[in-house]
Amino acid sequence: MAAPLDFYFDFSSPYGYFGSTRIDDLAARHDRAVNWHPILLGVVFKTTGGAPLAEIPLKGEYSLHDFARTARFRQIAYRQPPVFPVSTQAAARAVLWARTEAGTAKSVELAKALYRAYFVDGINISEAAEVAKIGASLGFDPAALGEGITSAPIKDALRSEVEQAMQRGVFGSPFVIADGESFWGFDRFEQLDYFLKNGKI
Repeated sequence: MAAPLDFYFDFSSPYGYFGSTRIDDLAARHDRAVNWHPILLGVVFKTTGGAPLAEIPLKGEYSLHDFARTARFRQIAYRQPPVFPVSTQAAARAVLWARTEAGTAKSVELAKALYRAYFVDGINISEAAEVAKIGASLGFDPAALGEGITSAPIKDALRSEVEQAMQRGVFGSPFVIADGESFWGFDRFEQLDYFLKNGKI
């Protein structure tokens, strides 16, 4: 099997959510695995000078419209969260903890559940208690998950994920690196698909 794809995402990113619903199937069509990497765009923005789309004048109103329009066009369940954007440390750490405790497949299952909880059910996943509840619905011990979120090793793991992502040139969500080629944004998934099929664009 060829090298896995590296999928970088922030839980407060609608386009990252859309990408999360498609990346595994896209990769499977090309006999690829996917490495899921939670990151914190807030940290990245300190380097790039960026800001959440919804908070930028002019772009903000357009982006809110485009989130919903993209979801309709791609037939992805979506509801604009009542609190947006939110801090995503708790969710990101939970995924890293789950990977350590239960393996990759279970951590990806949790990532998808957290995304859906936020962008479909409107649950504020910035709250550790809500993250623990979502984890419990998948069979995780909520107390252990809660402790894991605040543990030094998991905090260090997330810090390392963000640092390594930035070293590789990651600056947005979703961001996919395939065979050294970078693709930023859900709207680049068609290009990614073509690249994986043909080896070049």
